[in-house]
Amino acid sequence: MNKLLVITVLAMGLVLGAHAGNKKAIDTPAFDKALAQQMIGNSIQRFELADGVSVDDAVASMELRANMLNFKLVADLPLSEQVKAMGQEANYMRILAFCDALIAKKMVDYDIIFAGFLPCRIAVVEDSKGKAWIVTMNMDMMLHAVDLPADLQPLAQKVRDTIYSIVDAGVNGDL
Repeated sequence: MNKLLVITVLAMGLVLGAHAGNKKAIDTPAFDKALAQQMIGNSIQRFELADGVSVDDAVASMELRANMLNFKLVADLPLSEQVKAMGQEANYMRILAFCDALIAKKMVDYDIIFAGFLPCRIAVVEDSKGKAWIVTMNMDMMLHAVDLPADLQPLAQKVRDTIYSIVDAGVNGDL
């Protein structure tokens, strides 16, 4: 199955699941599958780990870089370990979530929609061929798709630059 299609289906499942049990009707526009696939494809970035960098090196490097930049690791989800504990084999899949709580508060105070992007997630995954990747949101799309007031623009740029620095540390194993 096409990976983009799987991602689209999962994203739609999350959206529908988030509204399950909600008695209030949801007013949604007509669904355009091609547009949704394009939006998802453009909203995610993936980076192949450099030669010789293990997934453990990548994670350790990202944690160190985040600490150096005062971005707190607020969640660590070792999903492949969970799958293994449930009796199935799994390639490496771990989601790390980083945040600057003060910036997050300001962004959500400005527009509650930003809560859906919090905290900033970075995934370290192995594909079906055993190749390791770092996957995260396209921070430039987030930064340029929203009209932010002048006081929030530098904060959004700081988040973008920090997340990209954390990703770069992981890709290159910069301990």
